[in-house]
Amino acid sequence: MQHLRFQISYFQNMKIVADRHIPQVTEAFSDLGDITLFEGRDIKRGNIADADILLVRSVTPVTPELVAATKLKFIASATTGIEHINLPDTLSGITENGIGFAYAPGSNANSVAQYVVAAILHMVRKKKLSLAGSRIGIIGVGNIGSLVRQYAEAMGMKCLLNDPPKKRLTANTLFRPLEEVLRNSDIVTLHVPLEKQGSDPTFHLVNAAFLKQLKQGAVLINTSRGKVVHEAALKQHRSGLCGLVLDVWDHEPSIDPEMCAIADIATPHIAGYSYDGKIIGTLMIHRAACSFFKQVPAWDPAALLSESAGVIDVTHSADPVFDAVEHAYPIMRDDASLRKIISAKAEERGAFFDALRANYPKRLEFSHYQVRCNRQQNDAAAILRKLGFKLESI
Repeated sequence: MQHLRFQISYFQNMKIVADRHIPQVTEAFSDLGDITLFEGRDIKRGNIADADILLVRSVTPVTPELVAATKLKFIASATTGIEHINLPDTLSGITENGIGFAYAPGSNANSVAQYVVAAILHMVRKKKLSLAGSRIGIIGVGNIGSLVRQYAEAMGMKCLLNDPPKKRLTANTLFRPLEEVLRNSDIVTLHVPLEKQGSDPTFHLVNAAFLKQLKQGAVLINTSRGKVVHEAALKQHRSGLCGLVLDVWDHEPSIDPEMCAIADIATPHIAGYSYDGKIIGTLMIHRAACSFFKQVPAWDPAALLSESAGVIDVTHSADPVFDAVEHAYPIMRDDASLRKIISAKAEERGAFFDALRANYPKRLEFSHYQVRCNRQQNDAAAILRKLGFKLESI
């Protein structure tokens, strides 16, 4: 991150343009200047010509054309990835001109990992699969994949890991070849960035060859990026899968309703949309902006992140882990919301998809809940504690 070439006065209000759907953006950034809010897809160069700070989400492409001939001093994206930043041209132009840049890697890792837990538990129940002792292949073992591994092992699953960059970096034999992981996994979950070039491209990683190597009757989960999956190939080889969970899609927001129809669980790119993840994302870019402008942060979201969501009583449950997770995050509610897109007119699907994301209900992570178990549910209580729930004293 570049250092300012001049000192900003505490009394000099800057102009800030922000995506209105960044949670708490006004509360967080009001100490730095005057904020104007826009729909993310409506942010154009004319809106930011006189702005000092630009705050976006993934729906705003940040290109050289967007930032050219502006007064911008700092750009931030409240996202874990930056595929919407036109790299490398935009980023090199930003840094060469002394403009600060920040994003929020890892902010929603726990949210996505808990989504995967909910999806696995639903697929196990729906398909009458065995959870304990089953094998899960984790493709990409970064912030999210590492948490998925932790939670999967807590539920008694054996993890098979694939991450070529980490394998080269560490030479750790825990990282196995992709073919081996696909051949031996009952569930495969994708947690990779979108890379079209380089030594480890992930664009259309899930293609016909990938699907042919996958264990017959496996469950495939994609919460990474839509273009990691070749959708035509997936349609062709869908019959070889026992289950399919999709949260991300090619051509968002105008997704293919056929893809939605063939998935067991289909959601509108909200795996990382827990309230906690969103607030942490805002916190990370706010702290970066304060550091860049040499300001003392005035906004503290600690109270938001420690909110209590109440008690979940599973003392009479035959499946306490499923019921606690279902109470905290009813994933099929999101599935039901998205499925309405199947019958929508083609020209309305994009707006419908965006509206589901923009108006997503507040979803608190497991740590906000206290679970009440009985004395015979010690094993379930141990799992729930490892998943992040608080356990009520018996």
